[in-house]
Amino acid sequence: MKFNGDFHIHTNYCPHGSADEMELYVHNAIEKGLDAISFTEHAPLPPSFTDPAPKQDSAMKMNDVDSYLLEGNKLKKAYKDKIKINIGFEVDYIKDYETETKQFLNQYGEQIDDAILSVHMLRAPNDQFVCLDYSVEAFSDIITLFGSVNDVYNAYYQTMKSSILSDLGPYKPTRIGHINLVEKFSLQFPATHKHEDELIDLLHLIKQKNYSLDANTAGLFKPFCQQMYPSPKIMEVAHELGIALIPGSDSHTAGTLTRAFDKYPSSISLSTPENVTQKRMSK
Repeated sequence: MKFNGDFHIHTNYCPHGSADEMELYVHNAIEKGLDAISFTEHAPLPPSFTDPAPKQDSAMKMNDVDSYLLEGNKLKKAYKDKIKINIGFEVDYIKDYETETKQFLNQYGEQIDDAILSVHMLRAPNDQFVCLDYSVEAFSDIITLFGSVNDVYNAYYQTMKSSILSDLGPYKPTRIGHINLVEKFSLQFPATHKHEDELIDLLHLIKQKNYSLDANTAGLFKPFCQQMYPSPKIMEVAHELGIALIPGSDSHTAGTLTRAFDKYPSSISLSTPENVTQKRMSK
């Protein structure tokens, strides 16, 4: 199967990423024979929200956004005859911060080509926010805050549901990122059941909204996960439902573009952001 592109890529504007320049990602993509890529840097968190990650490095800074977009647009022009470059964001859905998220999207929505909506932040029962995927040690603390692994999973999938149903305005991202990110540390902290019903319910919501799904290979390389986001089984269900699956490596270094793309189940078809947009506009 030929893969058209990699549509979930981070950059040196990410505080928890590498120093690899955006142009290096472009060079590597061209060397791999890709037709297109999407830079989807972590959008700045809402101004009134305090990043709960220990190093407060979850997202790019607001004062870097214009530089990021400027650099991306320069690369689009410089390499337009060799590869299609999309510039966009991975946007965090944070419950009760929808207004500020919408304001950001309204400000920059017309300037971007692609976007992903993800959940990394959960509100704990004591009302403090936690960063779900920071480290295995931090996840252990999160379990203590919530009471059990299953309680963390339940809160995550409920927040995912809220993200899909949320009103974030006309520029709301319509691709749902790493839908089962809560499983990043599942080999160390397994849930007592697989929560497949919650995942299937989310897929039906995504179908109803005519949204698409991030087919993310990064989990394969997380030592306490070792599976894609979502699993091949869930990808197959999404495919059967007619949900577009968009391939992404979630790369934070230039050398990992298209990593493990040969591991996608052969039974599914993969889409591009452009194909999804065209289908949505035709309905």
